[in-house]
Amino acid sequence: MAQQTAARTLSIKGPDGQVMTREDLPPPGIRRWVTRRKAQVVAAVRGGLLSRTEACERYALSEEELACWSRLYDEHGTKGLRTTRLQQYRAH
Repeated sequence: MAQQTAARTLSIKGPDGQVMTREDLPPPGIRRWVTRRKAQVVAAVRGGLLSRTEACERYALSEEELACWSRLYDEHGTKGLRTTRLQQYRAH
C-alpha cells in the first residue's frame, strides 16, 4: 500500500534541483541512457513518482540495474552514471 501511495506523488525535486513530474520522465522504451535520464529515473523512484517495480517495467530494467544506478549516484553523483566510467566506479 505504501508503494502505491508513494507512486502517486505529483512532483518532486529532480536531480538538477528543478521540479520534476511524470511528464518530465524519459519516455517508456528509451534505448539511449544518458546520465541525465538515469538520474531522473533514480530521483523519480526515490521521490515516489514511480515505484521500483513500475520503473523496471516501464524502462525494461532489472532490479539489479536500477539498484546499481542508485548506488553509483549516491557514491559518485551524476558522473557515476556515465557509461564509460561504469567499470571504473564498479571496481571501487
